[in-house]
Order: sequence, then structure tokens, then C-alpha cells
Amino acid sequence: MEGNARWALTTAVAPVAWGATYFVTREFLPAGNPLYGAVIRALPAGLLLLAVCRKLPRGTWWVKSLILGALNMSGFFALVYVAAQRLPTSMASIIMAVVPLAMMLLAWGLVGERPGPRHLAGAGAGIAGVCLMVFTATGPVDPLGILASVAAMAVSSFGYVLAKRWSGEVDVLASTGWQLTGGGLLLLPFAVLTEGAPPSLDGPALLGFAYVTVVATAFAFAVWFAGLAHLPAGTVGLLGLLNPVTGVLLGVLIADETLSGRQICGLLLTLCGVLLGRQTTRRRRTPDRNGGRAAGRTTGPAGDRDAVECARGDSRSRHSRN
Repeated sequence: MEGNARWALTTAVAPVAWGATYFVTREFLPAGNPLYGAVIRALPAGLLLLAVCRKLPRGTWWVKSLILGALNMSGFFALVYVAAQRLPTSMASIIMAVVPLAMMLLAWGLVGERPGPRHLAGAGAGIAGVCLMVFTATGPVDPLGILASVAAMAVSSFGYVLAKRWSGEVDVLASTGWQLTGGGLLLLPFAVLTEGAPPSLDGPALLGFAYVTVVATAFAFAVWFAGLAHLPAGTVGLLGLLNPVTGVLLGVLIADETLSGRQICGLLLTLCGVLLGRQTTRRRRTPDRNGGRAAGRTTGPAGDRDAVECARGDSRSRHSRN
């Protein structure tokens, strides 16, 4: 239980770091270059992680890295870049709030994790809370921005669950580096063909890309995929709701915005959704040999393994006495 709590806290760092990405993109990064923006975000981050882990893909992971890189990195980054430039942050946040529910349904089909009532209730509370927090009447909405945001939500949800399915095969840091590098390399020729020369970057843009690349990409995706390897997809998806929470709080701290009563209710409702997704560990009481009650034993795979080992030990003892 304590290990799950630690992994949840570690994983939560990722959506908190991502919470500032929309603000940084809109305020500091050059507009009109979504492909180069994605390349500059993914490729340096991937090379940084490769320099740290010093491992190259082997066997099927050459293909898997490209598949995950296309879903989680190149496609997602380009679509998010377009959405951030064309949509108000509030609208993009509402659409991306559907990610936890999408991840639960995909995890049910791909890795056999059936969503429980707590996870489903958490997803509903989170979506409602995000709507209360960030929804404002903004007038006409750019259809291309909506399409880009929905597509980003879909490809990332599928990519995250697929990464979870393959997570036990290789080191998390290495696979994250491979995905980022592969995603950046996949996008580079398309960026050159469609956007021409790379955009010129001034001082604020360089600082913005430094944050997005190192903190919100290399570090954040490493802890995110580590969380996916150790926690249910529903729990990780609900932790992602901390992304819009962070964005709203940053608006209060940086842009001197004030929270309305509706936004405060939405923030609390969203946090309730996150807490509902916490993995619970049931404990059961089993009779000991003296007819009493032994200490509680954790159910699930770990508890089952303990029971099997105890049974084997009892069997060996009986044989030795005979």
C-alpha cells in the first residue's frame, strides 16, 4: 500500500509539470510551426535520456519504439501544439480531461484491467470538475483546434495503454528515451518538407523550449511511464487530472487571476476524482493453526504468492517429519 502511494506521488509530478505547457506554448514559443515545435520538444529530450541510460533498442523494440514514439510523442506533441495555438486553454483542458476514461476503456481491452466503480466515479467527478474550473463562454471555437485536441486525446490514451502492455520488457528510462528519439526523428522530415527552415528562436523561446524539453518531456514522461508500469491505468489516468488543476493555480499565481466560487468547487471536485482513483489493497483475515486469527494478509498476486510459499513450506515440513 505504501509502495502504491509512493508511485502515485511520483507519477503525479508529470501532470503537474505538464500543467504549465499550454501557458509556455502560448506565451513564449513561436506560432505556426507545430511540427518543428514537436521535434524540438521530443528529439533533444530523447537524446538526453539516451545519454543517461546508454542503451539501444534490441529485437522487436526497434519497431515498438517507433510505434510508441509516433503515438505518444510525434503525433501527440504536434496535435497539442496545434490545439494550444488555436484553442483557449480552458477548451483544450476540458477535452483532455476525457483521457482517464479513455485509458480505462482501452486498458480493459488491451491489458485486461476492468475499470472499477471507484475509477469510473473518479473519471466522472474529474470531468465535471474540470468543466467547472475552466469552462468559460469564449464565443466561436476553431474546429481545427477541436479536432486536434480530440485526436491528441485519442492517440495519447492508446499509446499510454500500449506502453503499459509492453512495460515489463525493458527498462522504463530506456524505453522513454527510445520513444522520444524515434518520435522526433519521425517528425523531422515532415517538418522540413512542410515548414521549411526551422523557426528562429529568441531568448524567451529558448527558455520556453528548455522547460518543455527537459522538465515537461524528458523528466515528466520518464516518471509517467514508470507509474504506468506499477499502477493501474485508471489510477494513472486520473492523476493526469492534476494537469488542468495546475494550469488554473498557475493562472492565480502568475497571471494574478482570482478563483470564483464555481472554480473552487470544480477544483475540489477534480481533486476528489483523483483521490477516488487511488488503488486500494484489501486485507483478509485467515485462521492460524491454533484456530485463532492470523494477521491480515494482502489479497491479490502478492498475497497469493505468499500463500503458495506458505503451503509449500508446510508440505516440506510434513514430509520431513514423516
